[in-house]
Amino acid sequence: MSAAATLSERKAIDGVTTAAVLVTILAWASAFPAIRAGLEAFGPIELGALRFAIAAVPAALFLVVTRPAWPSAPDFLRLAVGGILFVAFYTALLNMGEMTVSAGAASFIINTNPIMTAGLAMLLLGERFTARAWAGTAVSFLGIGLIALGEGEGMRLDTGALLILGAALCNSVTTVVQKPLFARHKPLTVSAWNMVMGALVLAPWLPNATSEFAAASASGIQAAVYLGLVPSLVAYGTWSVALSRLPASRASNFMYCVPPVATLLGFLWLGEAPTALGAVGGVLALLGVAVVNWRR
Repeated sequence: MSAAATLSERKAIDGVTTAAVLVTILAWASAFPAIRAGLEAFGPIELGALRFAIAAVPAALFLVVTRPAWPSAPDFLRLAVGGILFVAFYTALLNMGEMTVSAGAASFIINTNPIMTAGLAMLLLGERFTARAWAGTAVSFLGIGLIALGEGEGMRLDTGALLILGAALCNSVTTVVQKPLFARHKPLTVSAWNMVMGALVLAPWLPNATSEFAAASASGIQAAVYLGLVPSLVAYGTWSVALSRLPASRASNFMYCVPPVATLLGFLWLGEAPTALGAVGGVLALLGVAVVNWRR
């Protein structure tokens, strides 16, 4: 294991890291009900194209104003992976999957991501994930499973589920590929490049999104704008900050907090009351995160 990975694991979570993690959790949790609302007015890829077109404008302005150093060829390839996988493919696959998969099942499938990330980070980055951390991950994963089963629609392996599993893999690969960038580039710079490149990849669907925008309901438009500003522009930035300050495996583990928070927001936003099984699952998901991050 590298010295940098060891040092990063031993660092306590400070206020900036805590704030970045909390904002990311809240923003990405709110994305699930927002996506469901947006899909009522837009096609799945069109919604993604509009979402990141909105986010890419301030992101591009940020790059113009701050004028960061131009990335080297290897770094540019890592940034391109973020734009292609973490923005374009992740968004398209998740949106298409959510058209046939229930919210609880989707949150269960997408949360295979921390497990994938931990394995890839150990293999490629030399990070250490202890037996206690794996136990905490198992508890969280069990909790997410209970949230999914609590919806009463069961779990099935269909095309939508496979699409969401692909989205989770895109997230994991990007996390590990982009982790080394933070030694040479500021987190917000990495995030801005991701959004600009991702918006360019999704640009071919933007004309259709514009046509749908003209006929969309007010709630659909509000959902699309919200997705562009908060779960994209803000949360991708705070996620980059968190990833720059934590091991990739540990940062990803915090994402087990997203489904319980998404369940709460679904109740407040859409009136979707959680079941008793779902509530127990939420507690287990949070408990598992606490086990992984407990510092003696």
